[in-house]
Amino acid sequence: MSRKGSELLKGDREVLLDLDYVAEEHSADGYGSLQNGSFIPARCFAAADVDEVADDDPMYSRCNTRSNQPVAQLGNYFRDGRTKIDFVLVWEIRSRRKKRGKAKSQGNAGEGGAAPAEENNRSERRKAQLAQWRQKFVHNLESAGLLMEKEETANEKKTIHFLKLSAPWDVLLYYAEELCLRAPLQAQPNLDLNTSARVLKRLCIPNVMMESVPNRPLDYYTCAFRKSKMNRFLGCNDQQSYFTNAQRHRVVYEILARTVYGKRKRAEVGVDRLVNEGVYTAAFPLHEGPFQLPKYEICPDELNQRQILYHYWARWWKWYKYQPLDHIREYFGEKIALYFAWLGFYTAWLLPAAVVGTLVFVSGVMSMGSNAPAKDICISEASYLMCPLCNTCKAWNMSDTCTMAKLGYLFDHPGTVLFSVFMSFWAVTFLEYWKRKMATLSHHWDCMDFHEEEERPRPEFAATAPTMQPNPVTGVKEPYFPEKTRLSRMFTGSMIIIMMLCVVMIFLVTVVMCRGIISMMLFHTGSPVLRTEAGTIANISSSIVNLGLILLMGRVYTALAEQLTKWEMHRTQTQYDNAFIFKVFIFQFVNFYSSPFYVAFFKGRFVGYPSNYGTLFGMRNEDCGPGGCLIELAEQLFIIMVGKQVINNIQEFIIPKVKAWHQKRTLAKVLGDNASREPRRWEEDYKLVECEGLFEEYLEMVLQFGFITIFVAAFPLAPLFALLNNWVEIRLDAHKFACEYRRPVAERAQNIGVWFNILEALSHLSVIANAFLIAFTSDFLPRLLYQYKFDNDLNGYVNFTLAYAPRNYTENPMCRYKAFRDNNGDYSLFYWELVGVRLGFIIAFEHVVFFVLRAIDWIVPDVPESLELKIKRERYLAKQALAENQEALLVSRGRGVAHAATPGTSSPASDASFANMS
Repeated sequence: MSRKGSELLKGDREVLLDLDYVAEEHSADGYGSLQNGSFIPARCFAAADVDEVADDDPMYSRCNTRSNQPVAQLGNYFRDGRTKIDFVLVWEIRSRRKKRGKAKSQGNAGEGGAAPAEENNRSERRKAQLAQWRQKFVHNLESAGLLMEKEETANEKKTIHFLKLSAPWDVLLYYAEELCLRAPLQAQPNLDLNTSARVLKRLCIPNVMMESVPNRPLDYYTCAFRKSKMNRFLGCNDQQSYFTNAQRHRVVYEILARTVYGKRKRAEVGVDRLVNEGVYTAAFPLHEGPFQLPKYEICPDELNQRQILYHYWARWWKWYKYQPLDHIREYFGEKIALYFAWLGFYTAWLLPAAVVGTLVFVSGVMSMGSNAPAKDICISEASYLMCPLCNTCKAWNMSDTCTMAKLGYLFDHPGTVLFSVFMSFWAVTFLEYWKRKMATLSHHWDCMDFHEEEERPRPEFAATAPTMQPNPVTGVKEPYFPEKTRLSRMFTGSMIIIMMLCVVMIFLVTVVMCRGIISMMLFHTGSPVLRTEAGTIANISSSIVNLGLILLMGRVYTALAEQLTKWEMHRTQTQYDNAFIFKVFIFQFVNFYSSPFYVAFFKGRFVGYPSNYGTLFGMRNEDCGPGGCLIELAEQLFIIMVGKQVINNIQEFIIPKVKAWHQKRTLAKVLGDNASREPRRWEEDYKLVECEGLFEEYLEMVLQFGFITIFVAAFPLAPLFALLNNWVEIRLDAHKFACEYRRPVAERAQNIGVWFNILEALSHLSVIANAFLIAFTSDFLPRLLYQYKFDNDLNGYVNFTLAYAPRNYTENPMCRYKAFRDNNGDYSLFYWELVGVRLGFIIAFEHVVFFVLRAIDWIVPDVPESLELKIKRERYLAKQALAENQEALLVSRGRGVAHAATPGTSSPASDASFANMS
């Protein structure tokens, strides 16, 4: 480890930036060649070149491994018990004995076996190519300064190789500066990140949600790391713990992602592409140990990070406790921690919305008996003879729909109008305060000034790009794809998206026709109950069918969108992710919301009137049921929203367990008789499921946000069901990350990315949608206008809303239908007055709500005032710590003030800061 730093950095840059570089052979005392356990010496690579094709694993064929010898369990360390394991590369090799037996049998087959023999030769060449890539990749990792140690787990059929990697101190220092990691200047008290905790503390109310979690990470004022200023950072002499495990993982992954393994022209670089090519079966950092608590009694401070997360976060009975966000961030990185912070913040804000929505629903239940129009319908008996619902149906009495008329009031009363206004304000206020929370967390986690470094090309892009051109920023040649060609492909992809959206519309028409057929069949049964509830039963059954189609189409389109996005050849992972998110969200938006939009804004608008009914494919257009369209919309929202949540939670609970079971079963076969021995950490983590990222989690929550804001006027219980789901969702996701997923590489992030823009768009769309829902779908405005013009108690309102069939309708003369028309089928004066009121309401509603929203945006600053002071304080400390002229620094602190710093525990900057504070 005592090699010159300049030599290391020079070799590092050459290996990682020059794709044609071939590293020189290192002596046995160089990086990556320590003679300890199964460290890989450089001589192995020279020996491997001799028989790289004949051997299954040529790279290590001449290395002596001691993986079968019993060793002491030392946790996440090499065999020396001191060198930390930062990353593990895994690959599997089938037994040579089995393959040679197959080749021999194929050779005896004569001419008839020519084709299988040729196929076998191709397979052997492919495996030799993979072994050669693996050899060069590991060789370059060694040149980059990484330490290595190898373990094997084998049986007669398969050998699983585990290559453990570790970054020495000099490598960590170099990449800490290059990646702009943050270095601690001065400790400060930990922030209380929960507003509810501060409020309850001021009110002197016991807080059952608060729980003391051991080993909370310290909070520091920080600045960008500089190797030349090491002595001014806290803890700079403690090489073992100065960098956190998450930071070490990120440094090693950076090296793995940059390291070359093939040819420059093909841009064969990075571990991600090697995993895609099948060179490695997995690449992951290790968990900190088992998540299960030990059977013996142990002090909480002695638990490892994973056990703390499991015990204080992932267990089901912690559902009402605050999430330990600092622990999550230290273990998984800022990107995952921000997701859980957003999910927890969103769930907490759902609580007041759920309470208000429940109160609105309960008020509807309590006032249901005083609803004058429903009473009028129930006591009307044969007074209102309604026109037939289909061409072959009979006339029916409106009193048959008494129950539905009462239930319709639950979702269509003045309280729901006020609740929709409340939810419009709630959505925007929630996003404004989330921006404040996000700024606080970004500063607290040292991501306030984080900007994604110049991203490298994606492995798939590098593999398929047709040409190479210099990067305008770095000057390094890298794969290039013409922008004009990409735009043409994006245009073609958009056409495919439109075609898929048309398929969704076709399915919607199919569901509508299915609903009509079911309703007619039930009406013709002759049963009074089925005939009365025909519309409700048809609506519920068609909604279930619609949910199945939605989930099926969602799976199909997600796979299609992934292929389209790959075909568009986006250069960086961020560009790829944004394009993929946009495609999937647009489709899922139409997929999930098309049916509710149809019921809310189109159903019952094109029915026509007796003797002039509108038709679709020979069937009469649908009309709203006796309870109105809002109750049908509520039924659809309940089935689609709640059904989707239940199905997703079942999948999230079962699928990872099935995958983990299969992985454990595969590894158990390889272990064989050794399965009873103490399992090693890398083997335990290899049994786990690969982390699938946060896309599906964000998509599920964003679609839920749309359900509780866009259609909340029809379904005031939506926030309550969302709240119950999110309590389950947080624990499911926590358990997956802590117990069932391999540990992901810690990624930095300043915010939740493009998802925030989507949430803002949904919140503004919800204002417009609720305005139209109240104006055109609800009976709120017709009742209000009737009360203003005729009767404040709504006496005679039902009779007023029913028109008589035109005189030329001879099948059922004098039957009634719901519309504001005269005896000739023309719209009445009241109808045009109502249209004016509706348009005026929409304009007034939108202007008032958007004005208040802009006022909230102006009143609530994105960055809290207290945080601005902390940012200024941190910048001041950073300026002091990184000052080039120490003498000028001392003068700036004040004449005649002496400072002394204890090595390894503080720094001049931190001592000066404490002096200034005192």
